[in-house]
Amino acid sequence: MENVLRPLVITAAVIAAVVALGTGADKLLRHTAARRPGTHLTTLRRVRLPLQLLLATVLLSAATPLAELEPRREAVVRNVLAAATVLAAVWAVVRLVDALGENLLRRYADRGDQIYRVRQIRTQMGLVRRIVTTVLVVTTVAVAMLLLFPSLRTLGTSLLASAGVIGIIAGVAAQSTLSNLVAGLQIAFGDSVKIGDTVVVEGEWGTVEEITLAFLTIRIWDDRRLTMPVSYFNSQPYENWSRGGSQITGTVFLHLDHHTPVPLLREHLLEYLRERPEWDGRTAGLLVTDSTPTDIVVRATMSAADADDVWTLRCAVREELLGWLAREHPDALPTIPTAITSSPRERVEAAG
Repeated sequence: MENVLRPLVITAAVIAAVVALGTGADKLLRHTAARRPGTHLTTLRRVRLPLQLLLATVLLSAATPLAELEPRREAVVRNVLAAATVLAAVWAVVRLVDALGENLLRRYADRGDQIYRVRQIRTQMGLVRRIVTTVLVVTTVAVAMLLLFPSLRTLGTSLLASAGVIGIIAGVAAQSTLSNLVAGLQIAFGDSVKIGDTVVVEGEWGTVEEITLAFLTIRIWDDRRLTMPVSYFNSQPYENWSRGGSQITGTVFLHLDHHTPVPLLREHLLEYLRERPEWDGRTAGLLVTDSTPTDIVVRATMSAADADDVWTLRCAVREELLGWLAREHPDALPTIPTAITSSPRERVEAAG
């Protein structure tokens, strides 16, 4: 009975101590975050659970001799606790890196004038996080397996001896995956496209929503998702409206009659833009860009802070200019000339 009761008491004592320490640290962190709201310390709370697990496994490993287990059972318990310690340490590192990265992004976002830098850091940290997490998980699982099953060490030695041949075979078989991985790293650190950028790909306009090691997801304006391999963006042309800044200039083309009062139309455009919150005040203008025997082509230009605002502004300007011409100068709208014609039979009868 004592052989069972002693390990249970030690385990319960360690768990109680770890829970108490975790609760105290959490309260202290929340109190500090409340006094310093700009530091975003609350994101560190997500590290609490893996740190508690890590502390518990370390304390249990140290207290194992106190349980007075049989040598064989003690060896098994030590191997299990060692594997759990490695897993908890990797989990804590991943959570800590996520928390620190989010704090960094929030600091840049709070400045208000570093949106471009925030998107770049978010893209780079997302890809680096996936790579590091994958490497850590694979390495941790391998180490844990070797700790739990010492008989696998001989097999691991054989696999390492043939790693060159296996690497060549895997490289040929996963050529597409490897190319996407390299393309993802080039995108992350080459600064060609980032999360949050407005792009036009395959005739579709949308915003980059997610970048992984293999695929890039674009949220199209109608909330559809376009998923494409990352390697596409290193081999095919595409439009990036956010490159070098999110400001953009929009255009509206109108086909009007030759009698259109262009100066008055230009003046009304400027008056209307001053009332629109989407217009950033950088540029605006109205020019006659072409003419035909039947009409003229008028181009109105206006600038906005980003692609969403310029789309809304273009639609509003087009609607306003056509409405204003219909009310004030209806003869400026293009007309289709029509005439009453007689049928062939009527022309024959008239000639006879």
